[in-house]
Amino acid sequence: MKIKGLRWMILTMVAIATIVNYIDRNALAVMWPGISEDLGLDNNDYANIIMLFMVSYALGQALFGKIFDMLGTRAGFILAIVVWSVSVALHAFARGVVSLGIFRFIMGFGEAGNWPGATKSNAEWFPIKERALAQGIFNSGAALGAVISAPLIAYLYLLMGWQATFIVIASFGFIWVVPWYILYKAAPDSHPWLSDEEREYILKGQKAPSQDESTGDDVAAPTWMEMLQYRQTWGVVLSRFCLDPVWWLFLSWLPIYLADQFGFNVKEIGMFAWIPYVGAAAGSLFGGWLSGRLISSGKSVNFARRFAITLGGVIMFPCLLLTAYAGDPLVAVLLIACILFGFQCAIGNIQTLPSDYFDGKSVGSLAGLSGAAAVVGVIITTKLVPMIATVSYAPVFMFAALLVPLSVLSVWLISGPVKPAGKL
Repeated sequence: MKIKGLRWMILTMVAIATIVNYIDRNALAVMWPGISEDLGLDNNDYANIIMLFMVSYALGQALFGKIFDMLGTRAGFILAIVVWSVSVALHAFARGVVSLGIFRFIMGFGEAGNWPGATKSNAEWFPIKERALAQGIFNSGAALGAVISAPLIAYLYLLMGWQATFIVIASFGFIWVVPWYILYKAAPDSHPWLSDEEREYILKGQKAPSQDESTGDDVAAPTWMEMLQYRQTWGVVLSRFCLDPVWWLFLSWLPIYLADQFGFNVKEIGMFAWIPYVGAAAGSLFGGWLSGRLISSGKSVNFARRFAITLGGVIMFPCLLLTAYAGDPLVAVLLIACILFGFQCAIGNIQTLPSDYFDGKSVGSLAGLSGAAAVVGVIITTKLVPMIATVSYAPVFMFAALLVPLSVLSVWLISGPVKPAGKL
């Protein structure tokens, strides 16, 4: 049996896994007003729980990068989603900050695998010119999951309470494993359902012009320590260290911000908190399309990636400053939608850089390493938010705005031209 367009079906499964990932992840924030009241917790407890999640998430990013490179994409995804789905179900049995923190720690480790796994899958299944679009579609799954999660979680919470809601959403991950196990039989070079035409299209399109076409030798397959000898590694790591906190600022704190700033309850959070992620989904698709369109029109990969990343930064910076002074909830969420549009336009191309710099044997490792660095930046930001926002959230948004140009400059000044990696 041969399936036409199998690479797009694989990508769809990865995007669905990401939707599930974000539904599970956002549940705590959306239901926090009710959970905190039932368990006697406050925003400092929330920050500490998120910190535990992020520490585990950083470890998971780094380790799952290696796990995917060792076990392969099929087994790596199954392991990741089973771990995080079990931990989501355990949330229903939390009785305080300690148990909730432990369950969140386990969840963070499992959820982290989704990102190096997706980057590796896209590097395996897509030619260079389609990778940014594939990454954009994958990232749109994150945004769509955030769009769905707020109203869905609010509805389930009002219908059955927070404990039962955690049980229900945990089941989504276990259901996903079944079609993934059936569909993902092997990588493109040996998958029995892949047509010869599509196989040739994928594999030929993964060769950079500087690679040896006659031997098929890989450009580079470095270990972690070897990667740190490359300026490209440092550029990606620092760029994500600076930029990812912008996304997580809203992912972790948007429902809390709406509750604190505008007095929203769980129902009102469900009505408003999904809006910014529509912008994020559009930015994911636009950033991937733009990069691919520029390459198809004759522009270099270097120009296409840098242009999309810079454009995202140009959109984010002023919108973050304007959000600091937004006095109306609708204006605030619309500005945040613009911020997340710019973020996804940029991050999808930044996440594609590991596959531009290194070969398939090490893409997962660099994606995991840069993801771990991103989480370190998020941990620092998460700890700062309740300290900075004691009176107003305005300083938080202004701080986030300062991170944007630092991320863009890391790509321009540290990474150097986007091409197969060369040593410092």
